[in-house]
Amino acid sequence: MDQPTPTLIEHLRATIWGQVLTPAEMARVEATCFEQFVPKGGFVCRKGEAIENWVGIIEGLVKMNNFSPSGKSVTFTGVPTGGWFGEGSLLKDDTRKYDVIALRDSRIARMPRATFEWLLEHSLPFTRFLLVQLNERLGQFIGQVEHDRLLDVDTRVARCLAAMFNSHLYPGIGTLVQISQEEVGYLSGASRQRANQALQLLEKEGLVRLDYGGIRVLDLEGLRHFQA
Repeated sequence: MDQPTPTLIEHLRATIWGQVLTPAEMARVEATCFEQFVPKGGFVCRKGEAIENWVGIIEGLVKMNNFSPSGKSVTFTGVPTGGWFGEGSLLKDDTRKYDVIALRDSRIARMPRATFEWLLEHSLPFTRFLLVQLNERLGQFIGQVEHDRLLDVDTRVARCLAAMFNSHLYPGIGTLVQISQEEVGYLSGASRQRANQALQLLEKEGLVRLDYGGIRVLDLEGLRHFQA
């Protein structure tokens, strides 16, 4: 039986940062945050727009994406259920430098800039959370640059799956990653067919199992250190 999906309030209270807020701080968050539904293929955020919200994924999967002047697409990362993003852009008070596109129907939580900045001023635990978040995100992107420049497709797919198991950036993700082979291709910069070949290799190596509805990770450390 499918687990009931959380309400916006339940999602906010279950976040790592939400659990360290005082009742008064959480009350302010609950009063100002709102939810948005974005269908598969729809824009969660658009490049060049003014940044007015911190964004979380209540349910779904999105990708941060950009296009070169020639039309070539590049995906920076995927953000699954439980992840929050955009804090760096809010802190810089800059326009958004990338598109965020829903890879499946997604429920999006938005915290207005005013609430985000108020928490920064009033909650030391929230500020500490953001420092860790920014550090984890930096490490993720440094790893992504290395993967794109040095690794073959099979290894990129392995590291793409492993990167989704970050207890700070993406809390609550289980051993079954609810992601399609097509979505793996989008996030690792490979075609669906090539991603499928890579996943079959990883399954033969005993690192994952291709289950109905997703990919079950059997050996996370093996994925992190896999080299084709």
